[in-house]
Amino acid sequence: MDIAIIVLLAILIILTVISLMKNINESHITERLGKLELNMVKEMGDFKNDLNHQLGEDFTKLNEQLEKRLLMINEKVNERLDQNFEKTNKTFINVMERLSKIDEAQKKIETLSTDIVSLQSVLTDKKTRGIYGEVNLQHILANVFGEKNDSIYRLQYTLSTGSIADCVLFAPDPLGTICIDSKFPLENYQLMVDKKIPIEARENYEKMFKQDMKKHIDAISSKYIISGETTDQAILFLPAEAIFAEVNAYHPDLIDYAYKRRVWITSPTTLISTLTVIQMIIKNIERDQYTSIIHEELNKLGLEFARYKERWDKLAKSIQSVNKDVESVSITADKISKKFEIINQVDITKIEDKKE
Repeated sequence: MDIAIIVLLAILIILTVISLMKNINESHITERLGKLELNMVKEMGDFKNDLNHQLGEDFTKLNEQLEKRLLMINEKVNERLDQNFEKTNKTFINVMERLSKIDEAQKKIETLSTDIVSLQSVLTDKKTRGIYGEVNLQHILANVFGEKNDSIYRLQYTLSTGSIADCVLFAPDPLGTICIDSKFPLENYQLMVDKKIPIEARENYEKMFKQDMKKHIDAISSKYIISGETTDQAILFLPAEAIFAEVNAYHPDLIDYAYKRRVWITSPTTLISTLTVIQMIIKNIERDQYTSIIHEELNKLGLEFARYKERWDKLAKSIQSVNKDVESVSITADKISKKFEIINQVDITKIEDKKE
């Protein structure tokens, strides 16, 4: 019984001690938790204050940087706007200048259109077309050979047969005298290329145009190629480039027809080229003629130079002989001068004392 009581007492004591320790630990833990909570609240407050202060400084710096960036962007935008405005202003000025030039060109085109219409109305007359072709031919000849160069060309030249050519070129052999005549087959050409006219009618006008060209070729071949007076070729001058282009592009049979009759078909452009070639041939022939003259004069100059050299050699020999004589005379003069110096150096008083 005593042991049981002792055990029970021991158990009670242990339970009492455990309960006391539990109470002590709970109070200690509560105290620690309170302190920890206070510390955490304080640290959270400090952290919050630091965070607010740091965020305030960062926000201020960020605000300053944003303001600087905005100012820089604003300056660049203003600069770009000024540049774009200046470029736009220049472009606008250029556009206005171009528009004014276009207006002027439009006025000139309108004037030119009026002139072309009036020119077309003038060229409907055959006689007027003939005068136009002759004037154009005269202008080309003057540009290539000069005004009124009768030694090379003459206008409205009468041949021995009584035919009058619009122009005659006096080219040297082997070219000889070449006749040029201006022709302007316009009516049937205009009808032939008019797209408003039905194709059947245009084909008929094309045949008529070819007939006109062949008549002109035959007339030039029969009138302006004269054996013993002119060369065996002549030139047909078409004052219109369009007609010449039409013939060369779409009517090679006319070219062959003219070739067989020894007639060259030319336009203003090709005539200038042809005349330029003839001018070069004339200059080359004249240069060859002058070459023989130059060679003869050079031979004469060579003979004169040989005489000059012979005379110069004689003169050189004479000069050398005179130089030798001059040297001899100079040597003799030196000797005489030295003797005079010796005589001048003699003391006369000493010679008299010796005599005494």
